[in-house]
Amino acid sequence: MNFPSNLFNSHSKEDGDFFLGITKILGFKPKKTEIYRKAFLHRSANKKDKDGNPVNYERLEFLGDSMLGTIISRYIFNEVPLGDEGYLTKMRSKIVSREHLNELGKDLNLIRFVESRIPKTHFGENIHGNVFEALVGAIYLDRGYKYCEKFIQKRVIEPYVDIEQLEGKVISYKSLVIEWCQKQKKTFDFNVYEDTGNDVLKHFAVKLSIDGNVVSKARATSKKKAEERASKRAYFALQEKMKRPSR
Repeated sequence: MNFPSNLFNSHSKEDGDFFLGITKILGFKPKKTEIYRKAFLHRSANKKDKDGNPVNYERLEFLGDSMLGTIISRYIFNEVPLGDEGYLTKMRSKIVSREHLNELGKDLNLIRFVESRIPKTHFGENIHGNVFEALVGAIYLDRGYKYCEKFIQKRVIEPYVDIEQLEGKVISYKSLVIEWCQKQKKTFDFNVYEDTGNDVLKHFAVKLSIDGNVVSKARATSKKKAEERASKRAYFALQEKMKRPSR
C-alpha cells in the first residue's frame, strides 16, 4: 500500500525524534520509517491512503500477533523437547497473553508514539499490547523474519521468559474458579451489572457467588476484566481449599 507524502503530517524534527526513539527500541535502524509510523496510528486519527482507504495499526497488529505466536512456538518447541502439544500450547498462551503483552508495551513506553484524536489517558490497558503486536508486524514487513526473531528474543524471551516460573503462572483465575466449583459440585454465579460511578470510561461491577454466598466483588472497564478480577480475589480468599490444576 502506498501512502501520500503528507499522510502523517510530521515535521522534520518530529520525524527525527521518532526515528531515534524507534531505533533505540528496535536495536537496529528501520529501512521504511512510514511502516513504523503506521504501527502507532490509532483509528481515531481518521487517516486514509491515496485511494481513500482507512489506515491504522490494526492490520499490522494482526500480522504481529501471528509472527509473535510463530516465533514463541518455535522457541518453546526447541526449549522443551519432551513437552506434549497441550503443554506447549499452555506455555505459549502464558507468554503471549494479553496481560503480558500489555506489560511489554508499557515497559517500552510505546504509547508515547501513538497518534490519535483520543486523549491517551482515555485508552484502555490493551492499547499497550496492541501497538506492541503492531510493532512486531512492522518489523516483519520492513526487515523480515530474522530481524523479527531477534527483536522478540531480545525484548520478550531474554528478559521475561523463564520456563519454570511460567509453569506455575495462572492464565485465567476465572477458569480456575469454575473448574474447582465443578469438581467440588458447587454452584457459582457471576452477577455482572453496569456501574454507575463517575468514571470517564464506563465500568462494570461483578459479584461472584459460590453456593449462594458472595465471596468477592470487583469492577473494571469490561465485563470480562471484572469477572477475571473478581475470580482472582476469590482464588486468594479460597486458596487453601483450591488446588491449581496440573500442567
